[in-house]
Amino acid sequence: MTTQTPWAVSFRDTVRSYGGVRAVDGIGLRIAPGESVALLGRNGAGKSTAISLLLGLAEPDSGTVELFGAQPERSVRAGRVGAMLQEARAVPRVTVGELVAFVAGRYPAPLPVARVLELAGIAELARHRVDRLSGGQTQRVRFALALAGDPALLVLDEPTAALDVEARHAFWSSMRGYARRGHTVLFSTHYLEEADAHADRIVVLDRGRIVADGTGAELRRAAGGSLVSFALGDEDAGALSRLPGVRAVEVREGRARLRTDDSDATVLALARLGAVRALEVAPASLDDAFLALTSPEAAA
Repeated sequence: MTTQTPWAVSFRDTVRSYGGVRAVDGIGLRIAPGESVALLGRNGAGKSTAISLLLGLAEPDSGTVELFGAQPERSVRAGRVGAMLQEARAVPRVTVGELVAFVAGRYPAPLPVARVLELAGIAELARHRVDRLSGGQTQRVRFALALAGDPALLVLDEPTAALDVEARHAFWSSMRGYARRGHTVLFSTHYLEEADAHADRIVVLDRGRIVADGTGAELRRAAGGSLVSFALGDEDAGALSRLPGVRAVEVREGRARLRTDDSDATVLALARLGAVRALEVAPASLDDAFLALTSPEAAA
């Protein structure tokens, strides 16, 4: 990035503690304008704290957080940021259309209300009261409120929670359309397939630190690109970790699972050890990679 084009999001050595726990532990992260980035992590990994710091809802103990080269509060006040958070109360006696119009009016250059409702897939709910919606409908209203100001950066915290399969597909279709207009999107999710399908990059947080940053394919390779499994007989399970390409070994219910960077070399070495029964070779899934990257062994 040049000095004329600041990063959309920049964390530099950012730390935030609660009591004796470092919820965010010295992370460094840069997101370019126009990127779509997924934030993954187990419960308690630091995702919500990182989002709070990004939105100016919390202050770092040390390090910095910037949005478009400015402090988060300044970018938020300027209308450059829209956010969809998990915690929000329904406003009583207000219709969806009225609420979206009110929020849009707080921004300097909002989208037309009808366009916002269309993008969020809730045009038919415009006259419905917000406090009488289902959980999935309420989630889509939150998305509409995040879009209302036509922000340059859209921050979505677990955006498809409470949505059924059809609504999730409609949501991601809207999000991709918004991103294609050059907007930056940062979203957290527990659905790994969503991160793989809809993000340019995936950032994995664990214990307050970034443990991986790359595309889904890069994360799978980093955690061992393939899985070789077979029925374990008399083979020495300890010796399996020394086979070519093997990154990790797991024995479960009579089967050995080898995470390997070179499945061909691993299988040939296994063949030299003797008969291998019920052999299976498969590419590692993003679930496999996530579990490997956030395992206690990886942390150690």
